[in-house]
Amino acid sequence: MSTLAPLRLLHEPWNASEGNHSNATAGAGSIWCQGLDIPNELFLALGLVSLVENLLVVAAILKNRNLHSPTYYFICCLAVSDMLVSISNLAETFFLLLLEHGLLVVRASVVRHMDNVIDLLICISVVSSLSFLGVIAVDRYITIFYALRYHSIMTLQRAVVTMASVWLASTISSTVFVTYYRNNAILLCLIGFFLFMLVLMLVLYIHMFALARHHLRSISSQQKQPTVYRSSSLKGAVTLTILLGVFFICWGPFFFHLILIVTCPNNPFCTCFFSYFNLFHILIICNSLIDPLIYAFRSRELRRTLREVMLCSW
Repeated sequence: MSTLAPLRLLHEPWNASEGNHSNATAGAGSIWCQGLDIPNELFLALGLVSLVENLLVVAAILKNRNLHSPTYYFICCLAVSDMLVSISNLAETFFLLLLEHGLLVVRASVVRHMDNVIDLLICISVVSSLSFLGVIAVDRYITIFYALRYHSIMTLQRAVVTMASVWLASTISSTVFVTYYRNNAILLCLIGFFLFMLVLMLVLYIHMFALARHHLRSISSQQKQPTVYRSSSLKGAVTLTILLGVFFICWGPFFFHLILIVTCPNNPFCTCFFSYFNLFHILIICNSLIDPLIYAFRSRELRRTLREVMLCSW
């Protein structure tokens, strides 16, 4: 159980025969293809920091009534998705440390069940994170281009339905992935979903930056109030762009890993790339660690509430 069960098999592709895999490994046996030996203690430390940060974000949003809006509810759900990454990482790392130090002896069936639970948490986190980033992008798009009708379009009831739908779809699709992870069609669906969400968000953000100034300038010529609103909306778009960039950098290598598994499992270069799976795992954890920092520094209201939460001023 060096990594998650399906992810461990992604590290050593199942669709490569033993002979071909050995040849590929031998061909990629240079010093650059030995991978990285990352201690479990580092995974544990990063997971703890990420968990605390995201808990603070959720607590701040729940505490401050000014943050009780669809946008911040979506951000709260994204923080919960990041918490799932941290929790699954902590559970796996703690379990591994207990096994390595001989403090825990369990049957193989228990290890398999533990793997399945952790795999499910990771998969739900992947799908829900992508989905909520897309939802937040659409929400920001509506905020900028339909500012006067935003509250009638994005009602609290619609926000709740959207959040419930995302969590339900993420759970069902993740269960299917964990069950049929050996099927290349499942990997292609996951890769396709990732690419679709990236294209969707890129198109929305490009449209935002291209037309937001012109659109909101025409509104401000009739009313003075939206001028301030324009500044905050553009700032929010920049924040979400940073979030998208961080997500792509942190998750991109993992999805490229999936693409290589489908396209060239026996190629020496691909085998060399597979050896850096632990680095991709670290990047995934770093994504859940960086997101709360972006929220805190980009939102003055959230930053103030986080300070109150940390000082226990409820």
